[in-house]
Amino acid sequence: DYVVVKMIPDNRLPPRHLHSVHTGKTFAVIKWESPYDSPDQDMLYAVAVKDLVRKTDKIYKVKSRNSTVEYTIKKLEPGGKYHVIVQLGNMSKESSMKISTVPLSAPDALKIITENDHILLFWKSLALKESNFNESRGYEIHMFDSLMNITAYLGNTTENFFKVSNLKIGHNYSFTVQARCLYGGQMCGEPATLLYDELGTGKDSSATKPGRATDVAAIVVPVLFLLLVTLAIGFVVLYMRHRRLQNSFTAFANSHYSSRLGSAIFSSGDDLGDEDDEAPMITGFSDDVPMVIA
Repeated sequence: DYVVVKMIPDNRLPPRHLHSVHTGKTFAVIKWESPYDSPDQDMLYAVAVKDLVRKTDKIYKVKSRNSTVEYTIKKLEPGGKYHVIVQLGNMSKESSMKISTVPLSAPDALKIITENDHILLFWKSLALKESNFNESRGYEIHMFDSLMNITAYLGNTTENFFKVSNLKIGHNYSFTVQARCLYGGQMCGEPATLLYDELGTGKDSSATKPGRATDVAAIVVPVLFLLLVTLAIGFVVLYMRHRRLQNSFTAFANSHYSSRLGSAIFSSGDDLGDEDDEAPMITGFSDDVPMVIA
């Protein structure tokens, strides 16, 4: 014997397993399950989104008969914080969670250019890679002094550079640049950080690395140029002497060439002494002596 029992759905139960699937800069995908399995009719859900930074509320209505419901919350702000509440439309028990959207990314190519009595921070415009960023929002700059262990807010700008003065000798600094924080510093972009320790030698602030590199280059480049010119002149002189010696030797060898022997004959100088004077001079040939020509 058996009996079939069908439970009466309880619409006062809250949605189950509410969680975030994916969070971006301006949207969040959430998912939950119905209060009971296999609903036999469309169920109306109320999704309330409370902006914890702006202190505003928005309510969205979602109708679905599926046991698992997925919904995308749009028009959120980068770096925002939200409280999400999901419940049935009859204001039954609720399920809630908190989500934070992805902040704006850090500016690219942050670098330092050193001037005589100050430095300049440069970076690429964040609008080049962030469609949600407007240059009118601007950037804010912070500085951390590792020797004093303090962080200072230097200011904000809508430009892509910032001037920093009054740096102390012997101090190391870290500079951060990020999209300007909104609503009491609660919605900020990711910071780009750069370490600056050029003043650690204790020298004057104008004697920074770029300046020293320029001075060294001004000395080394002319010296190298002079060395190259000297080497070139030396090679030319050696080449001319070599050519002169080669030509002299060729002329000397040609003057001592014997067409009969087919080679050049050189004398050491000792053979040119008295023997040449004692040898009789050949003045002619006798008609009865045959001449053989090789």
